[in-house]
Amino acid sequence: MKFSESLKKNPDFQNVYRRGKSCANRYFVMYTLENGTGGNRIGISVSKKVGNSVIRHRVKRLVREAYRLQEEKFASGLDLVVIARVTAKNISYWETESALLHLGGLQNILKSAENDNHKNSYDKNSYNKG
Repeated sequence: MKFSESLKKNPDFQNVYRRGKSCANRYFVMYTLENGTGGNRIGISVSKKVGNSVIRHRVKRLVREAYRLQEEKFASGLDLVVIARVTAKNISYWETESALLHLGGLQNILKSAENDNHKNSYDKNSYNKG
């Protein structure tokens, strides 16, 4: 991650949970809180309900990579906590990327041009399966 650090300490996670805003979709819950710095910090949480350690680590890697590649689309100065839901167990990279950008749009933390364009593609590709 070029611009971001990781959230690692439990008090940092708890602060974001208590004081941050949350939004959710089918695969993830995202909490956001302004951190007063120039960069973002991201924390990823995957519980044992999602699966064994191999599956949990795979989901974490997918989220980290999707965020890293789309990092420039997110606003700066935020603490982000992404919590994987059980439905993320068999998620693909493209679904992960789309879900993260969707949550960024719901939280209004995407830079303006991508915000409008990506909401439409997420809705068409992931939720309108007929």
